[in-house]
This record gives sequence, structure tokens and C-alpha cells, in this order.
Amino acid sequence: MMSEMFCYQCQEAAGNRGCDKAGVCGKMPDVARGQDFLIWLTKGLSAAAVQARKAGIAVDKEVNHLVTGSLFMTITNANFDLAAIRAQTHRVLTALRSLRRQLPQGIALPEAARWDSEDEALWADKEREIGVLSTRDEDVRSLRELVVYGLKGLSAYSKHANVLLRDDEEVDLFIQQALTATLDDSLNADQLVQLVLDTGAAGVKGMALLDAANTGRYGDPEITQVDIGVRGRPGILVSGHDLRDLEMLLEQSRDAGIDIYTHSEMLPAQYYPFFKQYPHFAGNYGNAWWKQKDEFDSFNGPILMTTNCIVPPRDSYMQRLFTTGMAGWPGCPHIPGGIGEEKDFSAIIRMAQACPPPTQIEQGTIIGGFAHAQVFKLADQVVEAVKSGAIRKFVVMAGCDGRQKGRDYYTEFARALPQDTVILTAGCAKYRYNKLALGDIGGIPRVLDAGQCNDSYSLVLIALKLAEVFKVNSVNDLPIFYNIAWYEQKAVIVLLALLSLGVKHIHLGPTLPAFLSPGVAKVLVDKFHLAPIGTVEEDLVFA
Repeated sequence: MMSEMFCYQCQEAAGNRGCDKAGVCGKMPDVARGQDFLIWLTKGLSAAAVQARKAGIAVDKEVNHLVTGSLFMTITNANFDLAAIRAQTHRVLTALRSLRRQLPQGIALPEAARWDSEDEALWADKEREIGVLSTRDEDVRSLRELVVYGLKGLSAYSKHANVLLRDDEEVDLFIQQALTATLDDSLNADQLVQLVLDTGAAGVKGMALLDAANTGRYGDPEITQVDIGVRGRPGILVSGHDLRDLEMLLEQSRDAGIDIYTHSEMLPAQYYPFFKQYPHFAGNYGNAWWKQKDEFDSFNGPILMTTNCIVPPRDSYMQRLFTTGMAGWPGCPHIPGGIGEEKDFSAIIRMAQACPPPTQIEQGTIIGGFAHAQVFKLADQVVEAVKSGAIRKFVVMAGCDGRQKGRDYYTEFARALPQDTVILTAGCAKYRYNKLALGDIGGIPRVLDAGQCNDSYSLVLIALKLAEVFKVNSVNDLPIFYNIAWYEQKAVIVLLALLSLGVKHIHLGPTLPAFLSPGVAKVLVDKFHLAPIGTVEEDLVFA
């Protein structure tokens, strides 16, 4: 019997095989199928754009933004609103028609680029034909999906750079070429493996683009003690990764008598010098994204979700949950505004003014801001600590957090690490250990928090800088152990970026991805010595 849906793009895939009745994330079958259809047509749009460029036809930047926006909209926990997904699908179809009209006659296009109908009943029929399982060969399917999920993560980086008016035509062109390649049945497994590594290399470029966009506008992150308590005024809680949204909200609420707090994914905003000019920019409220049901309730005021990491909301705060950008939940108010547009946050500000102040759930401070520029300033101190033996090893514990009990492993692993080890982190995985008071080594904190997954480029640059300082031939010769937690597609592009740089012996958990077929998993194990996490005791051997 045909399943209602099939999705295995995140770590919560049911039974570590795939969700076929409803998503563990809360995604319903009609939304899952709608997302599949949107991705399929986006591949078609990409194929038409690739052919247009070959024919010497200029492709508008809006097409690039449509492609990355569609990919980003379908990332885990970003958009659950079928109406919004349908609207994006109509936009893709409109752009596809425009490109097809410009192409010379006789150019061969895949079905996804030729398909055309405004009849949503026909869409529903097609959705059941083009899902993940329509690729019969499991290894080809696995490699194609690995590429697509990496591209979704890369598109998130690109989108955040785009809203700061930064674009990289080479990255956009690669995304479209790679999406087109996933429609090509002539590609063999070796070619698809190379495409996976090429996706990782493009991921490094996308990370560099976003890093330049963020630091160019907001300055280099700096060491910051972040208050995790509350003030006495009403507030707005901001989550997600979009710094431009936060900037606009802070500016519009400057004299509104309210405070702005960060939550989970938005924590790194606390480290940028630019945002410290706003006296009503308060501390960080709460923990990792999956705890938001309780924390959004106790916050009392409205919440702004700028990107992914939405958990199906409780009725108690659903009307206080605003979305914007590519994020969406049916029934929640959505604040419109595209790239380069000024958004109007007056509705959420007015609501905040009428709400009680947040209920305090923690007090004290946490430290962060150890992005690459800040760590480079500490380079002499770090090198001396390594040479003296005070620091014996760095442990990269980047990536995502999640709801599963097994993720307690990361807390216990961090707690059990020897006192001469330093954790390098970026991503919400840090909420498993960033409040453990692990101490410091000669003034160097044992947890160096570079930010969220959007800031993973810092970990790449820090590793490359250490390789340069210690004059080793490869990052694999450094005293670094990689113990990566993953959940969604931004963690996938981080993994592929590391593989493209030749990093080996990465431990990945809490499970290997369900979308890795046995054959593809064997390739990654044989070529890169990728391994699943073990027990804390087993993995401490590597630290």
C-alpha cells in the first residue's frame, strides 16, 4: 500500500528509516508531498536556468533567490504551511515558464522543467509520482538525496547572505547545476560521489559568503558574557538565524518600552558589536530549540521565528508566535517582506507592549563570541598552551541538538573530557554542555563557542590556522577530534564541507543518517573513516 508520505531528511526519521504517516517533526503528509513537488519543480527551474546560461541568456538574480528560497523553505522545521508552499510553487512555475519562452527551440529539458499546470488537483496527482522513493536504486537515491540535503543547508547560508545584499553567482550556479544533475539518470555512483564532495566544497564558499556578510555589517564577534536572566519589562523573543530581521526589529522597537531577547538559534547575535548599541537588547532566554514549548509559554510575550526550528506550537501561545521569511505555521501571523525590503514589525511590538514581562527560568551568564577573528587574537596564548602541554587536544562538538534521550551522550561526553581538552563548538548542540561550568585552561575557556551552524566557517578557519601555525601537512595531523551531532540539513552541509577539506575520522551521531544506504555509508567509511558515535567511555579514547 502506498504510504501517505516519505521523508528521511532529518535525524528524527521514524525508526531511523523514514516518516511515512506523519513527520516526527510535526509535518503532515500533504505538506510533505507539497514540499517534494516544490523541490521537483525547483530542479526543473534549475535545469532551465542552466540551459539558458549555455545559450547566452542572462538569468535574473530573482531566479537564484527563488531556487535557494524553495530549498530553504523545505528544510526541517522551517515551514509547515501548505498555503505558503503552494504560493512558492506558483512563483517557481511562473519563473520556469518565462525561462522556457526564452530558450531556443530544440533544447532538451527534463520532465521537471517541462511540466506545467495551474490545476492544483493535477499537482496532487504528480506529487505521488515524484517523491524520494521514485528513484529505485537505493545507492543512487541515497547519493542524490545527500546532495539535495547538502544544497538545502547551503541555501540557508546563501539566503542569510542575500538579505544582507551579498550574492555569490558561482555558488548559485553550482546549486542549480547540482540540482539538475540529480535528475540525470546517466550519472553513475562514482560521479554522484564526486558531486557530493563538490557540494561540500561549494558549502565552504557559502559559509565564507555568509561570514563576510555578517561581519561586514555587524562587526567581528567578540568575547561576551550573556545574561540568561530577565529584566522587568515586557519583551519579544527572537529565534532563528536571520540577523537582518533582528536588526530591523531592534531599530523599530528602540523607544517602545520593551526588551528584545534571543532564543536558541539567535544566541550568536549577542556577540556582534553592532547589536550592543541597543540598550533594550536583553540577554538570551532559554535553551535549545526543542524546549520551546515550555519556554515560549513562560516568556509571556510574542515570539518571532525568523527561520527554521519551529516546534508545533501549543494553543496557549500560538497567536503570540509570529513567523517571517521562509518560516511558517498555519494559523500563526506572518510578517511579509522580501530581500532588500524593510519589514513592518509594528504588530508584534504592539502585542509585546500589552503582555506581562517574561517569567525568569534561569539566572547568571554564559560566555561566547569565539569566532575566528577573536580566536586569532588569542592565537599566541593558545599556541603556548598547546606547546606547554596545558592544552592537549581540541574536540570539535559542533552541530545540532534534538529531543531524543540518546543526546544526553553529548552532555556526559563533555563532562567526562579530560581537563586538558578544549571544546570548539558552533550550533545548538552546545546547549548540551555550555552551562556545565567546565572551567578554563590558563584563562582560555574550555568551551569556545563560535556561534550557531551559520558560524561553522569559523571552525574551518580555526582548524586551518592551527595547521598553519603548527606547520602540519593536513588538518588530520592536528590534535583535533571531531564528534559531530546532527539533526537537519545545515549539519549535512557542515559535514560535507569537512569531507571536501579532507577531514577524516569524524564521529557522527546520535545515529548515522537514514538516507545513507549501506553502500553509500561504506564509501564514506572506507574513504573518510566516518564512524557512528559509541559510548562515552569508548569515544573518550579518541579525546
